[in-house]
Amino acid sequence: MEFIVYEQDGFVGTITINRPKALNALNSQVLEELNAALDQVDLENTRCLIITGAGEKSFVAGADIGEMSSLTKEEGEAFGKKGNDVFRKIETFPIPVIAAVNGFALGGGCELSMSCDIRICSDTAMFGQPEVGLGITPGFGGTQRLARIIPVGKAKEMIYGARNIKADEAYRIGLVNAVYPLEELLPAAQKMAAGIAKNAPIAVRNCKKAINDGLDASMDDALVIEEKLFGDCFESADQKEGMSAFLEKRKDKNFINK
Repeated sequence: MEFIVYEQDGFVGTITINRPKALNALNSQVLEELNAALDQVDLENTRCLIITGAGEKSFVAGADIGEMSSLTKEEGEAFGKKGNDVFRKIETFPIPVIAAVNGFALGGGCELSMSCDIRICSDTAMFGQPEVGLGITPGFGGTQRLARIIPVGKAKEMIYGARNIKADEAYRIGLVNAVYPLEELLPAAQKMAAGIAKNAPIAVRNCKKAINDGLDASMDDALVIEEKLFGDCFESADQKEGMSAFLEKRKDKNFINK
């Protein structure tokens, strides 16, 4: 791949968008390579995924305006679908995904971060949906996810006004979970991912599915979703190991993803 780097450290995989000369902007090739990288993740041996950007300036500065500038209506819709399909794959990916936002997360970059389960950022990060200043709407889920993550009024203010926000405000309104000095960001993401990866993988995956599916359901239906995924954990080797360790007062647990 030309623009995607994948690395594996134990049970944690890291995808780096590696197009620093263009501030890691998303063109069709980057989206296709990101989609392919997700397909190649070994889900038997990977329990958490980190997505970040190359360099110190930008996570993803947005979609590639040079590519978008000449699109027809039909081509614009198709480009939006391409981005939405990849980001939806991340959102519904079986294992948790952490966005380590190391700089600009604008337009498609903000949308990419929002498709991840958890966002942490550097103190140099900046988030925004500047599309209306370019004569378009957010096209990779920005109008939908931002208003689900932060208060609707704040989302509308950012989108209608094409207003960017810095890391401290992103933390204050709940767009990110934590802010770190740039040099501490990736180690913090790795530590968080390792903390997730040490737990029972089937249970963690079922928690992700229960939360995601339940958010789009009524409470009654959501509780049924939880009941089924709760029940699905039983009779697994990891459920037996986790409970045996508790009853035996063992700190060490050997979860095998089965």
